[in-house]
Amino acid sequence: MKIMVRKTPKGTEVYVPKKDLEEMVVETEKPGLWGGWARLSNGWMLEMPAFPEPPKMPITVDARRLADAE
Repeated sequence: MKIMVRKTPKGTEVYVPKKDLEEMVVETEKPGLWGGWARLSNGWMLEMPAFPEPPKMPITVDARRLADAE
């Protein structure tokens, strides 16, 4: 799914346009955001694309939803 990632004063935020969903990134698999999973504040886990160097934000990327927290 296409998502937009941006930095805010509170931290990193993900916006999912098709769901009209804005959630904060609360945990990541790797230091930084890219190349592993990221857990959002609503429990979603997204597989984030890898980049050789961190991209400038805001950025729109393809991410894959892995699981929900119950």
